[in-house]
Amino acid sequence: MLVVYASRGGNVASLVNSLNVRALNIDEAKDLKEDYILFTYTDGLGEVPSEVEEFLNEHSEHLKGVIASGDMMYGEENYCAAGDKIAMMYGVPCLYKFENGGTNEDVEAILKLLS
Repeated sequence: MLVVYASRGGNVASLVNSLNVRALNIDEAKDLKEDYILFTYTDGLGEVPSEVEEFLNEHSEHLKGVIASGDMMYGEENYCAAGDKIAMMYGVPCLYKFENGGTNEDVEAILKLLS
């Protein structure tokens, strides 16, 4: 399945690159007409990044799930909260959450989810 991702600081992009799957940055996915899994970072105190909100306003019809990055430094209630919010707003599962750039174990778990 296609992966579409947003990465501000490079953590999400780094993890997506580790997966070695077909992936597009949200800026490259403007004419999207196929199912995809969204990878996103969490902004501020648990917010969906504005670039992701804008993308989903026009491209949510093929969204099948979300995987979110977060940082426990901002508290458990804010950890990967963008994934939970997107899942609730669009009726898709939040498939996985990872801290910052993820670990090798995260990569393995996500590859299993995507296969």
